[in-house]
Amino acid sequence: MTQTSQAPAVVEQPSKPNRGRVHRAWFVAAVTFVTIIGAAAFRSVPGLLIDPLHSEFDWSRGTIGAAVSVNLALYGLTAPFAAALMDRFGIRRVVAVALTVIALGSGLTVWMTAAWQLMLCWGLLVGLGSGSMALAFAATVTNRWFTERRGLVSGILTAASASGQLIFLPLLSWIIDRYDWRPAAVTVALAALAVVPFVWLLLHDHPADVGQKPYGATEFVPKPAPVTGAARRAVSILFSAARTGPFWLLAGTFAICGASTNGLIQTHFVPASHDHGMPITAAASLLAVIGIFDVVGTIASGWFTDRFDARRLLAVYYALRGVSLLFLPLLLAPSVHPPMIFFIVFYGLDWVATVPPTLALCREQYGEDSAIVFGWVLASHQVGAALVAFLGGVARDTFGSYDVVWYASGALCAVAALMALVIRRRSEGLAATV
Repeated sequence: MTQTSQAPAVVEQPSKPNRGRVHRAWFVAAVTFVTIIGAAAFRSVPGLLIDPLHSEFDWSRGTIGAAVSVNLALYGLTAPFAAALMDRFGIRRVVAVALTVIALGSGLTVWMTAAWQLMLCWGLLVGLGSGSMALAFAATVTNRWFTERRGLVSGILTAASASGQLIFLPLLSWIIDRYDWRPAAVTVALAALAVVPFVWLLLHDHPADVGQKPYGATEFVPKPAPVTGAARRAVSILFSAARTGPFWLLAGTFAICGASTNGLIQTHFVPASHDHGMPITAAASLLAVIGIFDVVGTIASGWFTDRFDARRLLAVYYALRGVSLLFLPLLLAPSVHPPMIFFIVFYGLDWVATVPPTLALCREQYGEDSAIVFGWVLASHQVGAALVAFLGGVARDTFGSYDVVWYASGALCAVAALMALVIRRRSEGLAATV
């Protein structure tokens, strides 16, 4: 009742600040970009920790991979509930709490002595915190603040994670190589905490909070009342979406996306390169270069998504990724050579280019519920990543190399390309139940 009575006073103000000035939505997007960069530090660490933890504690790579898989799975499974919580309590509160939980989990790892503590700190706490900072956060900001340029904005915000990887991977690998893994964990905790004040002071929940329309909107949009029952809403939207065919196709393709990126390359590329004699710092630097081209590829993908069929874009992205993975076992060597650089550039351009078209398809199919639906699709992404993070470690322990994992992931990407092509448009009956 109170919010609806205040709405008219706010409606009269939006036209004044817009004339000759950059729309406030772009400032919110910029704060979101910086927030995701700061939070991306924790995502740069798992692949760097496998060898140090194996050497210090004599834990198997499968055990360490299991902790990483818990982290990745919770990153995805938390996302839809976090999106619903943002509708209930606001973006600012949820993100600030999430960053604090990440800092707590990462900081506590410096005192761990047993594998279950790695599961608790890095798996559970960092997983829950990072899940609230997942791409559903970017989807919520994009949906609330923009009606135009959504593909471009989603591409830019997705690229923020890669930018964080670009910034932190060389730094963290240098810290681990020069000192130990513990200072790297503390660096991650401090990076997450440093972003909290920016979120609390600058990240507005809705355009109506500052008396403006969403970017590109022709009419003022009042701020909706808080939505109660966040968990119940997230689950009910899942059940509703699960009765449609597109949901399973999107979830399946995104699971393969996660398996072939976060679960495979981000977790196992550094130790796999080290197996072939490449220094850890050199392998981490290659991952950082992936981050450079990921920014370019993701923003370009957002631009393409505003102009071309998202289904065909997804098919092309997955097909190219699968081909590149089939060649990777032939490229690993003690030193960095031109074919490996070509792979890094090629793979970087395609790393998360799948996100803008996947977001667009969720928005096309599920409208106002698309952020939460995308959260569930992202959950499948992380479940796929978690499986490969664990199975990749097991494969390395069993076969003595990662070759079988590269080939299997390449084949899965071909399957994802075919799945993307069979997604039909909503006007063609996408709402048909499975």
